[in-house]
Amino acid sequence: MKMSAKNARGCVEAILFDLDGTLTDSFEGITRSIQYAVTSLGAREPTRAELKAYIGPPLRGTFALLLGTEDAQVIERALTLYRERFSVIGLFENEVYADVPRLLAALRAHQYRLYLATSKRRVYAERILAHFSLAHHFARIYGTEFDGRYENKAELIMHILRQEHLVPETTLMIGDRSHDIIAAKQNGMRSIGVTYGYGTNEELVQADPDHICGSPADIVVFFCGPSPHKPDGDAS
Repeated sequence: MKMSAKNARGCVEAILFDLDGTLTDSFEGITRSIQYAVTSLGAREPTRAELKAYIGPPLRGTFALLLGTEDAQVIERALTLYRERFSVIGLFENEVYADVPRLLAALRAHQYRLYLATSKRRVYAERILAHFSLAHHFARIYGTEFDGRYENKAELIMHILRQEHLVPETTLMIGDRSHDIIAAKQNGMRSIGVTYGYGTNEELVQADPDHICGSPADIVVFFCGPSPHKPDGDAS
């Protein structure tokens, strides 16, 4: 049985958010940094359109596919090159999706506890959220560590549940890719897929989230109900 908005407002206490494709549009920074790494190793430069499908999943798997190798040293070299560009330039080739600040503020006002759960390195995620003045909305920011821990989304979520003493039945994951939804299921959690990010609607439907939202504003309505008045600046 799918989760209704009424059920969500009654049973969800904590919400885990993905970052790329859910809170921010990081397409340019990630794709340009991947291109830099791949071409630096002498491989064919993939187009940015081809790389859309690779935003979200762990980078080690992405480079293994793009470079056609399982050689750990080559993959680690690609990661180093990626981070060489991303940590200085790509990190800020990024923008917050419209209505995300309002979404996070509304959820906090309704007493939901918010956590970030991203496959991106945690230190990068912290810098991005601070740069866009979003960090204060989150009780804690979680991501991949330097030693490779928590690259697997299911393992990351399990870690968050344990660290924060969260109950799976009252915790929900919001993300734009199938691995966000699958990882939530593996941890006994509900999930919401968003279609404005990098995953296709077909991908999300196949992953079978409990609900699908088409915009951050839709998420606000789902959890908080419709606004009794139009947002400031809406003259229509």
